[in-house]
Amino acid sequence: MKLDALAFGAHADDVEMACSGTIIKLGASGYRTGVIALTRGEMATRGSAEIRAQEFAQSAEVMGLAYHRMLDIPDGRIEVTWENKIKIIQEIRTHQPRIVFAPYWVTRHPDHEQTSRLIREAAYLSGLKKLDTDQEPYRPYKVIFYQTRFEFKPSFIVDISDHHEQKMKAILSYQTQLSSPDFLDRIVTRDKQCGTYIGVKYGEPFLVHEALKIDDPVDFFGPEYLETIP
Repeated sequence: MKLDALAFGAHADDVEMACSGTIIKLGASGYRTGVIALTRGEMATRGSAEIRAQEFAQSAEVMGLAYHRMLDIPDGRIEVTWENKIKIIQEIRTHQPRIVFAPYWVTRHPDHEQTSRLIREAAYLSGLKKLDTDQEPYRPYKVIFYQTRFEFKPSFIVDISDHHEQKMKAILSYQTQLSSPDFLDRIVTRDKQCGTYIGVKYGEPFLVHEALKIDDPVDFFGPEYLETIP
């Protein structure tokens, strides 16, 4: 199945907490979306691999995903190896997403850091014709990084105001991972903060390595853009 957008996380719930509002918004706009967790979360302090899989499936339904999958990379031991790159490349070549989401590379959790590097490298290698996986080569148009624990200066922010309630429902699918009473409050606060930067209620920030190409700046910075300026 071809996808328009495919988000990768080290664990089930990584994508939901960081950028599920954007994924939901894309799905509501008619794009086919998917989420892949590299591990089964078997090393998590709370819950089990089996429960995490059930929560992941429930969240996928809430988000309206066309595809979701857990890979078998060991939790707590994600490494940038050729074997793991091939697993990612096979997924990219199978689904041919136009854009790929990955975690920001500056992070507290080693698995998230390694996932960021794995996705970036695999997305490039996936386009090499001489890399044989019995699939056609394919390279996504862009790898986009979502914010995890640490902030960055975003390349752009997506307005998720109309889809924030659904985002919180997706996060609530992971009852075993809600570690403290104020956990959800911190997510809401962060989304509100990002929203203030573009003059909306809720926003999600993203970062790209390359400069963004704008063919028509007059059209891009039109009335709709002006309305977002506080």
